[in-house]
Amino acid sequence: MYLGQVIGTVVCTKKVKGLEGARFLVVQPVDHHRQPSGPPEVAVDTVSAAPKTLVYLVGSREAALACDPWFVPVDSAIVGIVDEVDV
Repeated sequence: MYLGQVIGTVVCTKKVKGLEGARFLVVQPVDHHRQPSGPPEVAVDTVSAAPKTLVYLVGSREAALACDPWFVPVDSAIVGIVDEVDV
C-alpha cells in the first residue's frame, strides 16, 4: 500500500476481458511528504479519482483483487482518495 498523485490518463481502445469500462490513470508514487518515490505507473482507477488527486494504491495481487471481477491482469490499483496526511 502506498501513496501516489494522479498525473495523467491512459486511453485504451481495446482491453482484455474483465477490464472493459475500466479507467486507467498515470500515477506518480510519492512519499508522506508528497515527494516522488519512483517512476510513474499506470493504475486501474476503482474510485473515480481526478487529476492531481492524492490517492491510495495497492499493487500486485491486491490490485487484481480490487477489481470486479477479481484476478484481472493489473499490477496497480487506486483504492482510495486521500483527504489528509498527518506526519
